Parts: sequence; C-alpha cells; structure tokens
Amino acid sequence: MTRKKLLMLLGSVCLALMLAIPMIAGCAAPTPTPTPTPAADPLDEPLVPMALSFGSGGLGGTYYPFEGGVAELINKNLSGFRATVEVTGGSVSNVRLVQSGEAQLGGTQTDVAKEAYEGIGRFEGEKLGSLRGLFSMFPEYAHIVTLESSPIYSIADIVGKRFSTGRPGSGTEVICRYIYTALGYTDDDFVISRLGFGEQVAALKDGTLDVGFWIVGMPTSSIIDLATTHKIRIIPVTPEEVEKVNAAYPYYFAGTIPAGTYSGVDVDVPSLFVGSIIAVHEEMQYRLAYEIVKLVYENLDYLRTVHVAANHTTLESG
Repeated sequence: MTRKKLLMLLGSVCLALMLAIPMIAGCAAPTPTPTPTPAADPLDEPLVPMALSFGSGGLGGTYYPFEGGVAELINKNLSGFRATVEVTGGSVSNVRLVQSGEAQLGGTQTDVAKEAYEGIGRFEGEKLGSLRGLFSMFPEYAHIVTLESSPIYSIADIVGKRFSTGRPGSGTEVICRYIYTALGYTDDDFVISRLGFGEQVAALKDGTLDVGFWIVGMPTSSIIDLATTHKIRIIPVTPEEVEKVNAAYPYYFAGTIPAGTYSGVDVDVPSLFVGSIIAVHEEMQYRLAYEIVKLVYENLDYLRTVHVAANHTTLESG
C-alpha cells in the first residue's frame, strides 16, 4: 500500500466511523494560532520503540484473537516493539485503559467510544477526551442464545427467565440493557446474571442459565463451542424491535446473522449490530499510528486467517 493511500486513510477514518471521535491523523480541532511555516513531516520522525498493550475482552470473544493477529504483525515487523494482548472487561474497560495510558490500544464498540469521548450516557461526568480512533475492525452483532430445547423463541419469552447480560462493566452488558430498556423491560423482568462469554457457555451447558447475551463479530468461538455440544437457538431481534432500539439509541442498526454461521442454526436470524474500532490515545506517535494501520491493511489476508470477522476490515470501512 502506498504512503499516499495510508495518509488518505488516516485522514478520513473519523468520517467513515460516523462518529465525532477525532482521528490521530488530523481530525482533531485545529490549533488557534497557525504556525508561520509548515511543520516537519511527522512520518520522517524515527520510531520510538516501546511495549504496546492491547486491551481486548474475554477469551471467548472476537477482540482477543483479532487483536492478537495485529500484535503478531507488530512484533514481526516493527523492530524494538513488543505488543501483548490483555484479557479485559471489554469495550468500556478498554477506553478507560487507553485514556489512562495503562493500555496503548483497545478494541471498543463505536457507541462506547462516542459516549466516552463526549462524556455522555454511561460516561456522564467522565469525559475521555484523549481517545482517538485508529481504524475500524468489524460489525458486532447481538447474539441472544438459548438451547433448542428451551421454550424461548422471542425477547418477550425471556421475561422471568435466568438471563445473563454480559460481564459487569462491559459494552455487552450496556448494550443488552439498552435493548431491553428500549423495548419497555426493566431488570425486574428477568432473573439477571452478569457472566463473561465463557461463563455463559458453561452455565447454558449445565442448565443453570436460560439465555445468554453476546455482542460480537461473527462467528465467535464461545458460541461455536456451545453449538458443537448442544443444539442452540438464536433469538431474533425483529426489525420492529430494532426500530424501537434505534429510536432510543441511534448507534444500532438492523442486520442478519446468516444461516450456517453456527452449527444447527439453519435459518437467517434478524438481529442488530454496532461498529467497532481500535482506540488509541491522542499522544500516540503519528509515525507509529501510520505504521500500525499500514501493517493492518497490507496484511488483511493474514488477519482473515486469524478470524473471519476480519473479512469486514476493509479500506472502504475505514
């Protein structure tokens, strides 16, 4: 990929994200006083070697393997850098880790990133204004999963049932609450657990949970694991329900989990999705940001062998 194309990409990703999150490559507000002479090309700066920590999510999600692939590209191609991927609580944890400098990169859903950057919603009074978007990853779909033997076929059927809304503090948990709140339900309508993806699988297998909630790229390993040993059903989020959710929270859009994505699920399942990005701190070296994005887009074939969700990581999507 040419330098010109990468510069164009870095300069336009914030628009592609459809969010008011400035990109590292120049979407930040201009300085009040223009400099009299052009600044030196930041791509001429030597790279400053350092350890890089990725905030990901649970082992059974999509961020961990995808970010592991990006970390591997960095370790093989950028001399002096050592990238590692950390298991975290997911999107909400990751933006806080990036803001504080405890992680240099972190996967996050675009709704989480927007609310964090603006200090609204779940981040009211906690404006994380140093966040920047590096590149888009993939759409993440709501997976509301039960066993085929259960009598649960719709969101309404979950009322009164044992329902896991996701790991505490995760983007998954917040989106789950947004969905059922927009549809007129409250916490009191369910017997709520707050389990990580692997824990949800174990609880569904041993019969201590009726329904688990995931918001992930497709397919995700934890649901694949469940579907290899138990017949599963993915509960639809109907277009009418998506319309209600979108009216309350305009981050989410109608989509489909295609038939065959998981063993035994032989019909298309209507659902909703949200985008995801890699977030970084505004102080990340421009040259480093450029090199990471360059590595990603020059090695998409490799990333797609790591996880098929990378099929949706494209120049067009930013």
